[in-house]
Order: sequence, then structure tokens, then C-alpha cells
Amino acid sequence: MATITVVGVGPGDPDLLTLKARDAIRNADYVAGFETVLGPVRRWIGGEALPMRYRNQEDVLEQLATYAEADKRCVVCAWGDLNFSAKELLDRVRRRADVELIPGISSAQMACARLGLTIETSMFITLHAREGHEEGLRELIAMLKNRRRNLVVLPRPFDLMPTDIAGLLLEEGIAPKTRLYALERLSLPGERIREYDISLLAAEKSEFSDLTILVFPMHERGDHKVDLD
Repeated sequence: MATITVVGVGPGDPDLLTLKARDAIRNADYVAGFETVLGPVRRWIGGEALPMRYRNQEDVLEQLATYAEADKRCVVCAWGDLNFSAKELLDRVRRRADVELIPGISSAQMACARLGLTIETSMFITLHAREGHEEGLRELIAMLKNRRRNLVVLPRPFDLMPTDIAGLLLEEGIAPKTRLYALERLSLPGERIREYDISLLAAEKSEFSDLTILVFPMHERGDHKVDLD
């Protein structure tokens, strides 16, 4: 079976792309990825770019697999790190080819860095999957009722966004004054970090970027300074 390389491009800042990922993109004959993902790495694409959208991703990946079978070097780019929110894309690629993974920096890592949290004291919960997010919600509710770690939560664009999550938590009896942060577009122009409690977030009228992470800190911030809007 042919091989396709899948690259984590990081949270968006091109300077955070690893050297190995950059070389793979530069040397590939074909580079596929959602249009927004290809933007930060376009300067390094030496072959042909194959932009995808949700409605045509199966067709694009099928074409890419055909190129791989013809011994062309093929790369698929995904946001962040491949182990955090790329499972559905990886499953689609794996149905067509063997996969080589080049991990990247995740936006979850960036969130911990921005808020001065350690990964050792944090737990990651993803609601990003189209199917199976109910288990993630149950886990989030249970952890908020018996908090022992910082909780880093990946919402699902576009139908399970921060205000929706906050509303569901209130319905499940989570304390309205539970504190959290919404971090948007980390490392990108327009990066924004806002502090809420759950009741305020549920009532928020402004829209959130689809590149948003929620963080429920276990303790109050210490000396680590965060610039908040």
C-alpha cells in the first residue's frame, strides 16, 4: 500500500512549524489540506496544492491516494498536533494508504503556555468529533463536579461552541460562578483571551472563532501574567 504523510502544522503561526514538517511540505509533489490550514504553510509548498472543503474532502483524498500509488510524495496538513483533534481526518487517510505522522505543536499546549499551566496538572477533553462527543460532555461534567485538574476543552465547530457548552453545563447543575477562559486564534493575528464564569459565557452574544479553546483552571492564577480583553 502507498504511504501518505500527515503533518501537524501547529496552531497557525508559521514560525511554530517544525523543521521536519517544513521539509516534508517543501519536498512533496502534492500537499492537501483544508484551505485555512494551507494558508500558514503555503510559502513552503513546492509541488501542487490540493485545497479541501468538508463537502469534497473524500474526493480530494481519493485523488491524493491515486498520486501516492503512482509513487508521488503526498502530504496532508492538519491544524495543531495530530493527536488532539485530527482523528477523523486521519481515519479518512488511513482508509486509503499507510500513514506517516509528523506531529506538531497543539493549540492546547499554547493555551497552557498562555495561562501558565502545566500539562502534568491538566486534563484534555475533546468535543471536536462529529460522533461520540456525548462521552466527552459527560466526562467534562463529572470532572467539574469533582475537580482535581485543570480542564482544557476543545469545542466542536460550529454546532457545539462555547456558549452552547456553557448552557449545557448550567442545565447539568454546574455552579454558574465556575471560572473559565476562552482562548481564540492562539498564535494568530487577532488572538484573544477572555475570562468568564459559566453564566456569563452562556449569555455571551458575540460570536467565537472556530479556533477556540476553553480552559477551566483548578486554582486562581499565580504570578503568571495574562493579557485579557
